[in-house]
Amino acid sequence: MNAAPPRETPAVRTAVISDEFADLACIYQDDVNLCLIRREPEPAIRRFVGELLKRGDAIESSQTLSVEHFDFSSLLPEYRELEGHDPWWRDVARLTAAFCDLFETGSVGLRLRTLNQAMCPRFHVDFVPCRLVCTYGGLGTEWLADDEVDRSKLGLAGSKGLADEDSGLILGGVRAMPAHAVALMKGATWAGRDYPGVVHRSPRPTSEQPRRLLLTLDLVL
Repeated sequence: MNAAPPRETPAVRTAVISDEFADLACIYQDDVNLCLIRREPEPAIRRFVGELLKRGDAIESSQTLSVEHFDFSSLLPEYRELEGHDPWWRDVARLTAAFCDLFETGSVGLRLRTLNQAMCPRFHVDFVPCRLVCTYGGLGTEWLADDEVDRSKLGLAGSKGLADEDSGLILGGVRAMPAHAVALMKGATWAGRDYPGVVHRSPRPTSEQPRRLLLTLDLVL
């Protein structure tokens, strides 16, 4: 039997923006490079994250785990006494299980961190197949619609050292993911090939929202 020819990447990719969690599965559509699911947090989770960010502690936790055997209640143990810790870790467990089910894997790279500055301040594409992002509190990740970005201006060579706003990279408006929303973003190695993944960057903190709590999930390759 002859092998099926490789699928071509559509000239323009689209974003699926929905309130239905099941629409994360749209990430497998050839012409979709971003699935953004808007969610309202439980009041207890909102209070937990708000109190955690108010304390000002630096959090940086990164690990590879088996979704079947990992004890999610062990996440951020120093904050167990805060109201909402249980609903919060259960939500992380739900997102991790959904991510693993979607990509038919039992292991995942999970990272939690607080940020008080833009970790990746310039627009870029992640060198991964696909990444799940959820900002539990603070400003959400910024991104550009696929038909509103000049990819030739990405990177220092393309931008000629100019800021994103001055280089000609941004052809439309900068969009922001809402807090607590769940996003699946295709990266540069989606389906094992050179892929024009989602162009995004970290937000700059403001005086009103100086810190954020970020969860990312990555495939273990």
